[in-house]
Amino acid sequence: MVSVAGMTMMLVASAGCTDTPVADDTPSRRPAPPSSSSAPASSGQPDEGQVPVAEPPELDQSERMAGQQPETTGSASFSFAKGAAGDALIVAVRCRGAGTMNVAVRTVSVSFPVRCLAGGTRTLFNQVGLSGAEEPGSVSVTAPSGVHWSMTIGRGELPADDQQ
Repeated sequence: MVSVAGMTMMLVASAGCTDTPVADDTPSRRPAPPSSSSAPASSGQPDEGQVPVAEPPELDQSERMAGQQPETTGSASFSFAKGAAGDALIVAVRCRGAGTMNVAVRTVSVSFPVRCLAGGTRTLFNQVGLSGAEEPGSVSVTAPSGVHWSMTIGRGELPADDQQ
């Protein structure tokens, strides 16, 4: 979990955690030191079994879907629905193809890079709990044409130790 400028963002790799870095920017499962920048770093690891990008990431049973983008190549934007008061916003990204995509959620002034892999699929989940996270909004992705991605936006509760 990274706390940046009064916001809480939890970064969770979907599967296959190891202590060995996958790419030069991929941290191991050891926690990263807090960042002082306004754009938190992303983390993620290749999925075991290479889940196809055509299948947007699935949420946990306790989480509710607010929006979804099927497999997309390059840049695009899509909208997501309003949540209940106090809901955290979950941004689940799956990508494949060499390049870095930038994800921006303007409603909560959060953006983060995702480094995608040429030979593997990467899935990561970001959970944002801050004022305004329950509002409807849109996600904008800027990505090279060779990057294929899908995304699920969800709503859920922050873990008890993260609630302020």
